[in-house]
Amino acid sequence: MRRQYETLLFVPLLPIFLIGMFPMLLIGLLGFFGLGILGVLMVSVGLTSAMEAHSHFNEEVIVNGYGRSTERAVQATDLQTATRFAVLLDVVGVALILASVVSLIYFG
Repeated sequence: MRRQYETLLFVPLLPIFLIGMFPMLLIGLLGFFGLGILGVLMVSVGLTSAMEAHSHFNEEVIVNGYGRSTERAVQATDLQTATRFAVLLDVVGVALILASVVSLIYFG
């Protein structure tokens, strides 16, 4: 009879643990300041994502010129999708910063 190791059951869960470890340690060790730092990081990721989307759109227009209407529609849709996601990241980041400030004032 073959012996099965129980530790192999945890291997698929390891990436989830490693990804979730950073925010948990940041909030746990720094408290409300960690929550604010996480919010600032989210805002910076959102701004970077929006600027990359606009840069990619401008590069496509400059390199390929104005294409057919279907190509322009696809490029505009890609830009709107990326910008919408960037705005969502900005809103979440600002909410985390506000939660951090309010909790520091209320509990601190």
